Amino acid sequence: MPENKRKTGLIFFPAFDWAISPTHPEREERLLYTQDQVFEEGLLDLDNIVEYKPGLATIEDINRIHICVPDVESVVTESHLISAGGAITAAERVMRKDVDNAFALVRPPGHHAMRIVHGARGFCNINIEAVMVEYIRHKYGHRKIAIVDTDCHHGDGSQDIFWHDPNTLYISIHQDGRTLYPGSGFPDEFGGPNALGYTINIPLPPKTSDEGFLFVLDNLILPVLDEFKPDLIINSAGQDNHYSDPITNMSFSAQGYAILNDRLSPDIAVLEGGYSIESALPYVNVGIILAMAGMDYSNVTEPDYNPAAIKQTPQTSRYIEQQVSAIYNRWKNRGSQKAAETKGGEYMRRDKNIFYDTDMISEYQEETVRICDECGGLVTIDSQASTGNRVFAVIIPGQSCPVCRRKGEELFESTEGNRYDFIYFQDRDRNIFLRK
Repeated sequence: MPENKRKTGLIFFPAFDWAISPTHPEREERLLYTQDQVFEEGLLDLDNIVEYKPGLATIEDINRIHICVPDVESVVTESHLISAGGAITAAERVMRKDVDNAFALVRPPGHHAMRIVHGARGFCNINIEAVMVEYIRHKYGHRKIAIVDTDCHHGDGSQDIFWHDPNTLYISIHQDGRTLYPGSGFPDEFGGPNALGYTINIPLPPKTSDEGFLFVLDNLILPVLDEFKPDLIINSAGQDNHYSDPITNMSFSAQGYAILNDRLSPDIAVLEGGYSIESALPYVNVGIILAMAGMDYSNVTEPDYNPAAIKQTPQTSRYIEQQVSAIYNRWKNRGSQKAAETKGGEYMRRDKNIFYDTDMISEYQEETVRICDECGGLVTIDSQASTGNRVFAVIIPGQSCPVCRRKGEELFESTEGNRYDFIYFQDRDRNIFLRK
């Protein structure tokens, strides 16, 4: 294949001092084998691949996007701040044009962490891509951003955080939630009333192979990206769709991952899941790095790679084609759906039951958004957790209109603390975070 070299930044952080348990799938070895493979292949000897050390995300960076209960220090460790800091370092190098693109190979992961954080769920405490996105906007001004999540598990946390944001297109391609945690990510999960169509879920049947993933990319994801015209594309680069992953049921290969990243051409990739530590991750990551760097990846293959053994069935192919057609038609007609969904009433409410499977915490939320034609809408969240904490959050969206801002400020001032343990005010535009 012809080469079109690009300068690619790499940020490694294996998090030696953090693990859920010594034998848990999400542990430091996930990145150690990749580092060995990168060194063995001599990638860091190439003049267009540069390694950078991760920075440290601040408490302010976390508070810009999360409501941590009772505070950030209670739910994160230094490793989480370095993981998020590694993603921020990748963004900084791209935004300053030190590199053409960057790949943050960091852990712990983050895409199951939602806006409200009572603890850990899906191995995630804070959402490192979301922290990075809001850092970019805070430091470099408004950006239209697309996140393409290729983790095998639906990124329900990223979906939750950007549900009401019309300036963030969140696309998740994942194993069907009827067969895998967290049991969500269906096509009718399409975004909030002010951002309808800017959440796109593409659930795929178990045993989907390279053929299916790349069909979705070419016939749905890339056309939608062309229409959305983002300033930045971020790959939430989960690698647990691999055929050898021990906790999923898909049939993607290292070559498939490389081709996907070549065609997607993300500005920033951030590692998420992927638990086939020896059989997949070193090869998948090398393939992605070479693809991002515009170099030949055609010889990157797993030792046991057998295309015939992982080929998807004709029935799977037909199902995926039908799904892609239906989802793309839904996207094209999102304007008429918004008109129907937002007709009547100033506010819309949704109730959510959330389970923190890592920390065994149950949460019930009442979320209300103001219907607004000018911005993402004022959001309030009443959250009660089995820990005993009940909190109320008032959230002013990015690029907020004067009406949503005024109503949010008035609501925060007037809400009394007798019903709640804590009351929060989060203002993305003005970088204000308050708690009373």
